[in-house]
Amino acid sequence: MKTSIQQKTITPRDWSMLLLLGALWGGSFFFARVAVLEIHPLTLVLFRVSIAAVALHIYLALVGPSFRLALPMAASFFGLAALNNVIPFTLMFAGQTELGAGAASILNATTPFWTMLLANMMTDDEKLSWNKIIGVVLGICGAVVMIGPDVVTASGAPVWAKFALVGTAVSYAFAALYARRFSKLAPQIVATGQLTASTLIMLPVVLLWNGTSGLFDASMAAWLSVLGLALLATSVGYILFFALIRSAGATNASLVTLIVPVSAILLGALFLGERMQWYEFGGMGLIGLGLIIIDGRLIRRTRT
Repeated sequence: MKTSIQQKTITPRDWSMLLLLGALWGGSFFFARVAVLEIHPLTLVLFRVSIAAVALHIYLALVGPSFRLALPMAASFFGLAALNNVIPFTLMFAGQTELGAGAASILNATTPFWTMLLANMMTDDEKLSWNKIIGVVLGICGAVVMIGPDVVTASGAPVWAKFALVGTAVSYAFAALYARRFSKLAPQIVATGQLTASTLIMLPVVLLWNGTSGLFDASMAAWLSVLGLALLATSVGYILFFALIRSAGATNASLVTLIVPVSAILLGALFLGERMQWYEFGGMGLIGLGLIIIDGRLIRRTRT
């Protein structure tokens, strides 16, 4: 007798985690904006993952569960670190040498699209549905509208730079699906394992690329930004991300890339006095509509 496979859905608790994660990762642009002025991008990645890893190891030692539970899957964590940190960060930094942040955020917002396609091919419980397809397309269109005139200026960028950012999104999509194999481990252990592996990978990369000269030469403002990036956006952020993959699935967790640009713009308006433009409101509306369609509950209520 053939058993039916229950499809992954988003609960109200998942939506609250998704929105909180979007706010944290949107806030990471503030921290990175300050820190990258004084710290080389690759060095900043090392500081980000290493400080976050140390913080999570301390957390596990004080609160638990034991990190020893992760040791049988140690090799797999290096695969997750490569797909979720090392490869996408490298491609993103390379692409952004030619592309502005706006165009980069649009291409990064295609992550749910790639995740949706890969999940349809590689999983049994995250198949394509019309509401997901329409919702993700609306969300990507919303990201394009939010960037506004900056989209035109990106048209002259080299093709390789655009492919680098697409590669970033595809790598994140593979990472979200790869992370499903850790579903039996607590999210805080998965986050700690990934960030520990990322630290071990990034340390020799930074030492070979930049050496130790001026490694710690930065102002107090830059170091406070590094701490915010590591402790909030990374430590807490990845615990939420892996919790979402565990409960809502890879495709639904990847929707955070649609929320991040909204969060970043709203935080800029609230705390940096940046003036919002009409097209940004329009883009937010499209993203919100896309998320409502993906959720599906409001549509089902209108039909009953």
